[in-house]
Parts: sequence; C-alpha cells; structure tokens
Amino acid sequence: MGLREEKKQRTREDIAETAWTLFADRGFDRVTVAQVADAARVSEATVFNYFPTKEDLFFHRLDQYGHDLVEAVADRGPGESVLAAFRNLLLAPRGLVGQLDSGDPRALERLRTVNRVIAGSAALQAREQVSVTRIAEALAERLVAATPGTAADRLTARVVAHTLMAVHRSLVLLVRGAVLAGDVPPGLGAEVARRGADAFALLERGLADYGAGGTAG
Repeated sequence: MGLREEKKQRTREDIAETAWTLFADRGFDRVTVAQVADAARVSEATVFNYFPTKEDLFFHRLDQYGHDLVEAVADRGPGESVLAAFRNLLLAPRGLVGQLDSGDPRALERLRTVNRVIAGSAALQAREQVSVTRIAEALAERLVAATPGTAADRLTARVVAHTLMAVHRSLVLLVRGAVLAGDVPPGLGAEVARRGADAFALLERGLADYGAGGTAG
C-alpha cells in the first residue's frame, strides 16, 4: 500500500471512529453527517466520499468483516471446504466478543453501546439486513466464479452463501439478546463459538432429519 492509500485509509478510519463515538453518546438518529464532519475536522463532502450514507459510517466494520469472510472462502486451501473456511474465520476469537473473553473491561460496555444503538434505530436495523444480504451475494458471486456452469450452479451458490450467513446472523442475534437483557455469562465468546460449531455441524450433516422427531408449531 502506497503512502497516499495509507493516508486515505487513516482518514477513513478516523471518520468512522469519530462517527461511532458520536452515535454512542447521542444515538444514531440524533447525529448528522455535518456534525461528524465537524468533529473529524474534515468537510461534509469528504465524509460522503468515503461513506455514501450515514448508515455506512456505522456499519463499516461489519462490511469489512464481510469482505474478510468472502476472501477467507475464496483463498481457502486445497481440499478445504467452503463451510470449513467460513467457519474457521467466523468462530475465531476476535472483535468485541473475543476481547470480552480476554478480560478487556471496556469490551462489554462497547458491546452494550453498539447493540443499544442498533436496537434504537429502525434505519440501522434495516441497513444491517442490507449488509448481510450484500455479503451473502458477494460470497455467492465468488463461488460461482470458482465453479462456472449453469444457472442451477448459481442457485446452489446462493443457497450455500445465504445459509452460511444465516449462521453468522444467528450468532449476532444471540449476543445481542444476551447483552440487551443484561444476561452476559462469563466466557460468552466460548459459548458463541460452541453454539456456532453446533450450527455448522448441523449444516454438515444436512437438514433432512431436522425436526422429524418433533411436532410442527
């Protein structure tokens, strides 16, 4: 990465971090892009050059993480399945949940803040769904590119990509529910990893027998 690209990356991160601090303090809907620009000491036009919408400011980390998931699958080693590559990155200890298990005292408060802000904004909840869909579609496109063929292959790639992202989404909601309810057990990250491993194991076995022993409803 050249010096110019490094400077642009630093500017992007500075703007996003400034925005996140304002959102955490005031709530997403009470902060304007002009206020973000002023606090970051850049022009409003500069903010929009990096982040086309205010929602993009909040979700830049999720979007970057989605890119990392797609790349992890695309760069998987010989003989490694798509599911394994996706699972290995998703369940690796990282982010705020990983920091929480490592004993970082600020991690829980940041988790609470992030999830409180999302829960308090319909716009952010809608944008979150958009992010998940975009990541799944990007993953599907990479899978199609790796295995070119018929339209049926594209359908299969989409099923796989959206199913994998559903595990990611379910784990996010698991953490969010615990955090907002004030019910965060010790070792939350380890618990999330265990539940995630169970979900991926279910996918590996297939869904043919799922629910067959129970009743509907």
